[in-house]
Amino acid sequence: MEREPDREQVLFGVLGPVTAEDRRGAVALKGPRHRAVLARLIVARRRVVPVARLVADLWPDSPPAGAVGSVQTFVAALRRALEPDRPPRAPARLLVTDGPGYALRAGPDAVDAWRFETAVDEAAKLPPARALPRLDEALELWRGPSYADFVQEEWVRGERARLAELRLQSVERRAEARLALGLTAEAVPDLDAHLADHPWREDAWRLLALALYRTGRQGDALAVLRRARSTLVEQLGLDPGPGLRRLEADILAQDAALDAVPDRASGEPPTGRTDPGETAARLWTRAAAAYDRTVAAGARARLETTVGLLRDLAVTGGGGLTAAREHRLAAITAAEEFGDPELTGRVIGAFDVPAIWTRGDDPELARRIVAAAERTLAALPPPNGHGGYDAVRCRLLATVAVEMRGSHSSRGPQAAAQAEAIARRLDDPALLAFALNGTFMQSFTRAGLAPRRAETGTELVALGARHGLVTFEVLGHLILLQALGALGDFAAADTHATAADRLAALHELPLVGVFTRWYGALRLSASGDIPEARSAYGSAAADLPDSGMPGLTHGLLPLALLSLRFSADGPRLPPPDALDALDPRADWGPYRPWITPLASLATGDHPTARTALRALPEPPHDLLYEACCCLEATAALALGDRAVLTRVRDRLAPASAELAGAGSGLLTFGPVSGYLAAIDAALRR
Repeated sequence: MEREPDREQVLFGVLGPVTAEDRRGAVALKGPRHRAVLARLIVARRRVVPVARLVADLWPDSPPAGAVGSVQTFVAALRRALEPDRPPRAPARLLVTDGPGYALRAGPDAVDAWRFETAVDEAAKLPPARALPRLDEALELWRGPSYADFVQEEWVRGERARLAELRLQSVERRAEARLALGLTAEAVPDLDAHLADHPWREDAWRLLALALYRTGRQGDALAVLRRARSTLVEQLGLDPGPGLRRLEADILAQDAALDAVPDRASGEPPTGRTDPGETAARLWTRAAAAYDRTVAAGARARLETTVGLLRDLAVTGGGGLTAAREHRLAAITAAEEFGDPELTGRVIGAFDVPAIWTRGDDPELARRIVAAAERTLAALPPPNGHGGYDAVRCRLLATVAVEMRGSHSSRGPQAAAQAEAIARRLDDPALLAFALNGTFMQSFTRAGLAPRRAETGTELVALGARHGLVTFEVLGHLILLQALGALGDFAAADTHATAADRLAALHELPLVGVFTRWYGALRLSASGDIPEARSAYGSAAADLPDSGMPGLTHGLLPLALLSLRFSADGPRLPPPDALDALDPRADWGPYRPWITPLASLATGDHPTARTALRALPEPPHDLLYEACCCLEATAALALGDRAVLTRVRDRLAPASAELAGAGSGLLTFGPVSGYLAAIDAALRR
């Protein structure tokens, strides 16, 4: 089926003021009548709205004589704004004329309200552990009251009421999911805020009281129920319903059933069996409540405990990794406010989450963390030969090395070398494991360093297994999977993929499976089973949106599918029937600069291809360095550009024994030696 780029490129927002955005940024929507027409069409959900209906809705009292013409003018202006690249007299594809009126043929994910509803519907069918991140995503879409520009309009009143009710239900469902997972302390502040604006929500009162009870605050739970009774009687003239009355009686009786955490899969209370997960959840809740009561709110210990929690949260999956990233900088900022560089260094360095992908998920966050680490290093007393502050200094340097991944700066490799030297001198296994992570992240300064990375991975596996550093043991296996894949030793790489999966299952590390599933697709590609590889890549890509790793996600699937043409056919421009793999409208992410020359070549536009080729920078120092070089070589071979061929040959030469891109553990563009041979042949001509 033919793609419809204009439809896919425009996103509409109605959960707040009405907005539209395309690949260029915000779409200028002239005056309020233009926005009203757009909003009215979105409310219709792809159905046709007759012109007469639009006139009646826009001018409910007395339409002017030229109302129909005005609507046509508004629609024409909207079409120009929404489809600026549409050729003159070409039919509109997004805002279409259909019979007696107009319809907005937006895709199912093009409107934030529709995405919100889909997410809420999906969450209702999921167990709490999977429903919670889905509800978080859904509620984050809200920027304010829906259709905020048109709160007085009759034509949107029903839709606004429906969306508002669905949002309130979602807040309460999220609280239920948190309670089901034992995250009671997290549920309390959201429910407090929710009830401040919506005090008639009986289920929210019930959930808040239950959450307080489970955190050991029985008196507060009863006070909430009394407040609920007073509010309902005074504002609505109603007594509390049976759910609130029953909960109050159960709390007064300290009913043991109130402590039961629902089953994570079904959400129902357990019956007649002991679930270790329930026991752990109850223990967590009570210990967290005790810590909250015992450790002073402003204590420094809270900061270090918080960072430890964030570190553990980051390895639990996509939602946890995203949440940890969101709160990490706040912890660092709070530590700096104490004016104690040693404390700040410990807080920064405690986040020793193993990193395997060499492109950062949040470059601005990484920049700010590096800046804070450098400030702290400068504020520490200078080394005195007696080891003072060395462990803190080592962790700060390792943090700089990890966060500067993919950079061309010499500071990253320098910090990695310094961290590793300190860790070896101190003979501290945990420090050395973190420092070696930095060493790995900075081992992409040129092509052909897979053997060096294999050494790092081997040491990490041994270090992790010997000292119980499980996450770093897994990291070592994944590094070896990548490095051995680059060297074409897939039999050995397979054993490390199996070992990583085994440890991940044993220690609940779900993100490991993201990489091993992609590795499985790479194995099929390298073996020449292209149809199966294509299917495997599609399945693996389905996990990426929930992985919490945007640095890995963007552009990866199109690049992997394109690689299938190369791994089988060698270094040449894909044939015309492969142009779908070079679709410039696809999400090529950070790899777009290396795709642009090939896309122009595929359409026969050699001048544009040559200009784009010569403008290419050196690829980032990351896992796909050789792959980008081979894409550059492919375009240069097609154009006969000797200067670029010479440059790429010099970059690729150290990797002559490797498979291009296979060091990522995800995809390959075939043997580097084939590209070098083709370049040498072209330069001899």
